[in-house]
Amino acid sequence: MKQKIKIIVSGGGTGGHIYPAISIANALKQKHQDCEILFVGAEGKMEMEKVPAAGYDIIGLPIRGLQRSLSKENLKFFSRLLKSIWKAKAIVKGFEPDAVVGVGGYASGPLLHVAAKLGVPALIQEQNSYAGITNKLLAKKAKKICVAYEGMERFFPKEKIVMTGNPVRKDLLEIESKREEALKHFGLKFDKKTILIVGGSLGARTINNSVLNSLDAISQLGVQVIWQTGKFYIEKVKKELEDWDLPNLKVTDFLSRMDLAYAAADIVISRAGAGTISELCLVEKACILVPSPNVSEDHQTKNAMALVNKDAAVMVKDAEAEVDLIPKALDLINKEERCAQLAKNCKLLAKPDAADDIAEHILAMI
Repeated sequence: MKQKIKIIVSGGGTGGHIYPAISIANALKQKHQDCEILFVGAEGKMEMEKVPAAGYDIIGLPIRGLQRSLSKENLKFFSRLLKSIWKAKAIVKGFEPDAVVGVGGYASGPLLHVAAKLGVPALIQEQNSYAGITNKLLAKKAKKICVAYEGMERFFPKEKIVMTGNPVRKDLLEIESKREEALKHFGLKFDKKTILIVGGSLGARTINNSVLNSLDAISQLGVQVIWQTGKFYIEKVKKELEDWDLPNLKVTDFLSRMDLAYAAADIVISRAGAGTISELCLVEKACILVPSPNVSEDHQTKNAMALVNKDAAVMVKDAEAEVDLIPKALDLINKEERCAQLAKNCKLLAKPDAADDIAEHILAMI
């Protein structure tokens, strides 16, 4: 292999795409120090802030996804797509990468399409149990496809598939030793059970409403709650809580120390994004999953069922969550044997070396 290599990592749109991409980039740098990495994302999306914060350069494309409802934005889709393809072509020709990596999200489509046309080897990382439309379209042009779930040959050519799992943040390893630090960080007591509630960086309305509907039950049973509402809902939630005295309820719009949040938790309530599920398996936590109904092909339900079928998680449907979610959580948290069994089965599905394995496959392509 030549001394200096160049790699483009493309994708984003949500934390579920960005953090695995950064983990892969970090693993590449560890394995090959003289490795130049450029990210390509979507203009105005989270990656344009998170990637530079992680120490990498990023260029944005004007691409946007199609809206599910009738929208004027859809009229701009094809012009943005064409502009993104032209810009992606200029990026690839200017940077001259030895390989490109697509992690899903809007920007990976134009970039990998152009790279394949120009003969640059491409690797796709599919995080979900149900492949996204971008990755399905790109699969024929990719050399390797790294997946996290069994049965993905129904979407991709079998000979290209490699089972690696999803990359997770390294700070989530060995969280058991951080429990004391975690409880102090959140101002929680050592003798009470703790529920961690996360709805993603933007928040999950159904999960938030479920908590608001059950404040009385939470206060009576004396459990502690770390509640990440998401930035869109924090003001509404704070207003709803003004008349309540709930010192055991810690509310925030964003959790910058997910390692400590997981370390403090006895059980976790969460959406069923692929990245989150990979983290839950790694940290070995009993969890209740509430799949979002607002995703393509209902893939979060399929993600959740992959765990439920192995007795590694409990699932509550979004339509039933506002009534059933918190009562089920309050019941589960007091069943220590059941929590331990769910956590143990979850741990069996963990792939702690996913980022390293994917990096090895990328370097092997070059």
